[in-house]
Amino acid sequence: MRFLSQNCKLPWTILLLVLLSITPFTLAKKKIHTKVFMSPKIELSPGLVSNKIYYDVDFPRGHISLKSLNAELVDKSGNSVPLHQTYLHHWVVVRYYEPKHVTNNSQKGIIVVRNNGFCQDNIFPQYFGLGSETRGTTTYIPDPYGVEIGNHEEIPKGYVEKWLINIHAIDTRGVEDNMGCTECKCDLYNVTKDESGKILSPNYKGGLQCCPDNSKCKLREGYLGPKLKLYLKYTIQWFNWEEFMLPVKIYIFDVTDTLKISDKSKGMMTLKHDCKIEYEVEPCNTSHVNGSDCVDVKRASFPIQNGGYVIYGVGHQHAGAIGSTLYGQDGRVICTSMPKYGKGKRAGKEKGYVVGMSACYPKPGSIKISDGETLTLEANHSSNIRHSGVMGLFYFLVAEKLPHHHHV
Repeated sequence: MRFLSQNCKLPWTILLLVLLSITPFTLAKKKIHTKVFMSPKIELSPGLVSNKIYYDVDFPRGHISLKSLNAELVDKSGNSVPLHQTYLHHWVVVRYYEPKHVTNNSQKGIIVVRNNGFCQDNIFPQYFGLGSETRGTTTYIPDPYGVEIGNHEEIPKGYVEKWLINIHAIDTRGVEDNMGCTECKCDLYNVTKDESGKILSPNYKGGLQCCPDNSKCKLREGYLGPKLKLYLKYTIQWFNWEEFMLPVKIYIFDVTDTLKISDKSKGMMTLKHDCKIEYEVEPCNTSHVNGSDCVDVKRASFPIQNGGYVIYGVGHQHAGAIGSTLYGQDGRVICTSMPKYGKGKRAGKEKGYVVGMSACYPKPGSIKISDGETLTLEANHSSNIRHSGVMGLFYFLVAEKLPHHHHV
C-alpha cells in the first residue's frame, strides 16, 4: 500500500473506474476449462455401418456453462480419419437424468432432458450434434452466454445428470458407390425392412432406415481391407457457472416438420410437430432447364412460443446442399448458413463432401424473435441428380435477456 500511495498519481475515482471497466466477461475468459474426451471404441470393416448409442459417456460435471463442443473421428493413434474412408453421418450429444443406485449404463427409468426445439417424441433432443461438417463448423457460444447444465435445483430428487452420444459412422472403403452409401440408398444395403421388421414403402429409396447398425454397403468385387478401431474425439470448453452468465435456449428446426393441430374437450387446442427427419430430392428435368438451375427448395413455417435474442445459428445439410436460411415473420433474415465443400484428400478438406457450415453471430441485441412469432426455414439443395436421406436442420440459440449494461 505504501508503494501505491507514493507512486500512483491517478485519483481514486479514476482508479475505481478502471477497475469497474474490467467486465466479468474478461475475468471469465481466464477461467475457461478445455478438455478432450474419447468415445468408446468403434469397430468397422469395409462397407460396415456403426450406429450405436453410448450411455454415461465422459463429460464435465458440476454447475457449468457449456461454451463449445467439437468432435471428429480419429484412429487408435489419434490421427484424423478422412470422410472418404469413414463417413461421419452424424453424432449427437444428449442430456438425461438417471435414477441413483441403478446398474451402470442401465436405461431403466431414465428421463431425456431435451432441448427447446419444435420436434417431439425424442426426435432431435440433442444439445450438440453435427455430421461430416464437424471439423469446419464453429460451435463457440459468445460471452456471457452459455448452455447451463448441472444446476442441482433442476435435477429431480433421486436422479443424477448424465450424457449419451449417438455416433453414426459408415466405412466407405472399397464400396461401389461412395455417395450412394453415404446417402444410405436401400438397394446398396439390400435392405427392405426397417429395424422393427416392417416392410419399407417402395417409395422409400434411401435414408436412415436402410443403414442401421451392423448393415453393410455393397463392396466392389474382391475388395478386402483391414478392420478399423476408431473413436469420436470430442473437445469441450466450459466455465464454472457464475451469476453474471446468461443461459441460452437451444432450438432445432427441421424443414420436414409438419404441424398437426387438434382440439380437445373444454376448447383446449394442442399442437403436435411431426418431424420426418429426412426427405427425398427428385432429379429435375434437365432437358427443360439449365443443370445449374436445378435447385430443390423446401420450406416449413411454425410459431415459436417463447422468443428472445438470437445469439448463434447454424444449419445442418448433406452433400448436394446449397444452403439454408431462417426467416422472421416479417421476412427478415435471421441467419443464413452456407456449406463449405472440400477440394482435397486430407481430413477436413475432402473433395465432394460438406466439410463445414457457416455460422451466424448477430450483434448482441440486433435480432429479436417475439413471443409467438412465426419463423420460416428454407433449405436449398441441388437436384441435378436424385438425393436420398436429405436433411435440413437449423440449430439456433436464443437468450431471454441481454447483459444488464447493454441497451437496445
